[in-house]
Amino acid sequence: MNENTIDSLREALKHSPENTTLRLLLADTLLSVNRLDEAETEYTTLLKQTSDTKAKIGLAKVFFHKGNFSACNVILEEVIDSGIQEVAVFTLYAKALLKEHAIGKAVEMYQKALALNPNFFDEELDRQLKVKSVQEDTEPLDELDDRFLEKPTINFDDVGGMDTVKKEIELKIIKPLAHPELYKAYGKKVGGGILLYGPPGCGKTYIAKATAGQVHAKFISVSLNDILDMWIGNSEKNLHEIFDLARENTPCVLFIDEIDALGASRSDMKQSSGRHLINQFLQELDGIESSNDGVLILGATNTPWNLDPAFRRPGRFDRIVFVPPPDALSREAILRLKLKGKPTENIDYNQLAKKLGHYSGADIDALIDIAIELKLEASFADGIPKPIVTKDLITAAKKHKPSTQEWFTTAKNFALFANDSGLYDEILSYLNLKK
Repeated sequence: MNENTIDSLREALKHSPENTTLRLLLADTLLSVNRLDEAETEYTTLLKQTSDTKAKIGLAKVFFHKGNFSACNVILEEVIDSGIQEVAVFTLYAKALLKEHAIGKAVEMYQKALALNPNFFDEELDRQLKVKSVQEDTEPLDELDDRFLEKPTINFDDVGGMDTVKKEIELKIIKPLAHPELYKAYGKKVGGGILLYGPPGCGKTYIAKATAGQVHAKFISVSLNDILDMWIGNSEKNLHEIFDLARENTPCVLFIDEIDALGASRSDMKQSSGRHLINQFLQELDGIESSNDGVLILGATNTPWNLDPAFRRPGRFDRIVFVPPPDALSREAILRLKLKGKPTENIDYNQLAKKLGHYSGADIDALIDIAIELKLEASFADGIPKPIVTKDLITAAKKHKPSTQEWFTTAKNFALFANDSGLYDEILSYLNLKK
């Protein structure tokens, strides 16, 4: 039936190519049967004739289904900024943002959908974005200990490469802890913050935990979901309790992942609850009510350009450090570690490492999984595990491209055109570009 409809609409458009209603109906029909390339063509043609909102939303849906989440988000942001208030639009935007790890913004969009229709429910978004209720979030600090506080068993010796990152952390964190009397003599506090940024999956959490192990400190790792609550006021309370837990266990490394979700530009935060949370965070960083002496704060973000400039003032995150994908030596070490204990034969780790430029640690994990699936398939015939060889991993690499490439496409634009303070010079160096 859809095929006949598509043929009829195409025929009608031959006689009336400027008929936007017909073209929108054709594009929507093509989308409904998952003929995405054809649907994209029709929506794009239509948008050259008109700025129809329905066509923009349709094109965003096409990009979402094709996995081009960045393009989908750009379109939906424009649609929402134009004033449209639709549950379906907010929901799609939340899902696309989630795919790009923009969790804070995804939460905001899902909340807007729920505000329009309190009875609305989306299982995927509810599972990934909704956090605990007020009753569950009122646990005292001694119960928080079990959830968040740990004593790491790794240190910098366990971190391959990352020499620049380790040097910055040593200057800002390790030296002050090793020589507190010198800092005290000059009236300087031991503590402060470093912001780690870079593409996803490149070891920001691991280096933070190794930092705590290096200085024999306690370690607290929290992400957005540990702090955000759907109830106004509870997120600020959660944040304060996390900082208090760190203050009661000094020296302590407090690692806050997805910090861009907390530190989005305040001018972008239309909801007062979002602004309150940011202001609470800034107060905690400044230690206005309680001293942060001995609390070492590491933040991690994939999108530093979304961070409020107030976060980078002296005494807050006044050092920002680029965490690039692992270099060749690090990639080789990761390959050896991940393949340890698995059936392998004559793996040329050096050759593989050279071929995996721009691969993150998470990408290497994915590549090995693909190789294992191929070997499992071959092993089903006789039930005997077939060893993984170099060729298997090279074949897998052809099926999995480095996920960091899309991040660098965006980051390069900021480094070239929004880098007046030289904040992103390390990106240009990594890409061998000159501003």
